[in-house]
Amino acid sequence: MAKVSRELIDQVRNSVNIVDVIGQYVQLRPAGKSLMGLCPFHDERTPSFSVDEKKQLFYCFSCHRGGNVFHFLEDLKNEGFMDALREVAAMANIDLPAAQPQNSLPQQVDPQTELKQRLREVHQMAADLYHHILMNTPAGEPARQYLAKRGMSREMIEQFHIGFAPRRRVLKAFLDQREVEPAVMQQSGLFVNSQDGFTDRFASRVMFPLLDQNGRPIAFSGRLLEKNDRLPKYLNSPETLIFQKSTTLFNLDQAKKAARKEGKIILFEGFMDVISAFGANVHNGIASMGTSLTGEQVQIISRLTNQVDIVYDGDQPGQRAIERALKLFEDEATRRLQLRVVQLPSGIDPDEYVQQYGGAQFREYLQKNEETAVEFRLRYLRLGVDLSKQNEQLNYLNAALGVVATVDDPLARDMYIGQLANEFKLDRFALADQLNHLLASRPRQTSRRNQVKRQQQWQHGRPSNNRGPSSATVATPGICISRLEAAEQLLLHAILNDPEAWATVMRYPGFRFNNSDYQAVYQLAAKIKADAPDADLTADLVMGRLTDQRLAARLSEVESRNGQQLLNEQGVADCLKVITQQQPIEEQIKQKKAELAQASAAHNDELESKLANELIDLFSQQQKLKTEEIG
Repeated sequence: MAKVSRELIDQVRNSVNIVDVIGQYVQLRPAGKSLMGLCPFHDERTPSFSVDEKKQLFYCFSCHRGGNVFHFLEDLKNEGFMDALREVAAMANIDLPAAQPQNSLPQQVDPQTELKQRLREVHQMAADLYHHILMNTPAGEPARQYLAKRGMSREMIEQFHIGFAPRRRVLKAFLDQREVEPAVMQQSGLFVNSQDGFTDRFASRVMFPLLDQNGRPIAFSGRLLEKNDRLPKYLNSPETLIFQKSTTLFNLDQAKKAARKEGKIILFEGFMDVISAFGANVHNGIASMGTSLTGEQVQIISRLTNQVDIVYDGDQPGQRAIERALKLFEDEATRRLQLRVVQLPSGIDPDEYVQQYGGAQFREYLQKNEETAVEFRLRYLRLGVDLSKQNEQLNYLNAALGVVATVDDPLARDMYIGQLANEFKLDRFALADQLNHLLASRPRQTSRRNQVKRQQQWQHGRPSNNRGPSSATVATPGICISRLEAAEQLLLHAILNDPEAWATVMRYPGFRFNNSDYQAVYQLAAKIKADAPDADLTADLVMGRLTDQRLAARLSEVESRNGQQLLNEQGVADCLKVITQQQPIEEQIKQKKAELAQASAAHNDELESKLANELIDLFSQQQKLKTEEIG
């Protein structure tokens, strides 16, 4: 897809609510006329990320990112405009034509983006084929019986679009009939090389589609239907252009919606645990993809929720996995999370628990057996320790105090000290004194995410806070800015929201903003108005035409800071006066600099000194205008 019409882009943008899209990644809470949340682009504890549902814009008052729904996805996923457009179109169930219509907005053709789209289409075809074979053919009967024995209802099979790859490999022929290019099939991960070219990777396996955050199939995990010691029980797709194990989480597309309601995400070890939990009406469960939890997955999870419950097996390997997961969340999460642990009885996993005791008892167990990370670690430290031996008991207590020392809340620390003192019949004050020594001598711990925070900002292309002449721009609402900056922001906001303000500015021939960003937005607005004189000019319309991320962020800043307020006729006139006062001084400075350079080249010291003093006076006048605050 090389071109997309402006009308279609506007239709796609207007067909979704930016709150629904951003709400999949950020917990948003009402704050006045906007919604606020923790910014997904930087680490923070106080929400500074604002979403304006009426204007369909977002803006962060700390890192100054902003824009519309397309800009958000481009920034969040480090993807191009066409990827963001396709993603939003998929959410809105709008088909983007492959043809190139006339009067269209040119877009750079990205072969990799086109290949990604084709690979997603191929995986959807494969998922539909495998599901059809399972549900509607004699070849799928053994797999249907197996799933029924596992307690899998037809509704659950439909919910997760589970399928079956038969012994007779049929996918290659199926895709050939649909004229899928061999190069695409080769890069899909669905085939392996053979003497005849390549053949289906999966055969005689129950197929579980692996989806991306938007619910699109990007890979598969296939479970052998019959035991075969020469083959792995589970076979996953290899990594491809659209599938990376380290960033994929099973059921994330459904769990993030449930997490907004439940206030937490539940992390399981395997996807069968997630499916069984879903059948037990626990819809906010996710799992890593057959590998240990990764830092990338932790960062994705931490953007979506404030609490994570880790529900792993109760045996020793499961407990070691819990400890590793806790450490990973503490080191890699983009913000501090409430971490909880739910340990099942030893030797049983969530899938088995649901099958043995039913969904209601499983939900009750999750609610009643939630413990803090500290409580888990105090138990975890006892593994393999003989507390009847004095030296091992002493080692345990020293290790336990080290865990308690990580607790920020003094009252919680005191509670844990009391529990240790009661259990081991020790003097509470002696333990507290030992803990205080430990706290005083321990170096301040910093998570790796904070150590590399600045580096990550540049790697992700975050806009700099240094905006040249506008560096005094506020980072949070309520901080003063220069009189000139305020006037330009107020006027730009007014002309994009009030036809009368626009008409007033149009009566000033040669008008321009001093700030180059505002001037660029103004020029774009003027072009839009010239192309469609009868159209209503809005900030949302102008934002939709902005391809420069920095300009989109500046416009979002203007709209977010000024809210719904509009200038009256006198207010527009006052802003124009402030702005136009600045421009003659700049012209004089430019002229005076040229004269000074000529005097210096002519070695006219007397004239050079005179011009230098006049230039200093002009700079003083300019600075007075810039630093004068609005009362």
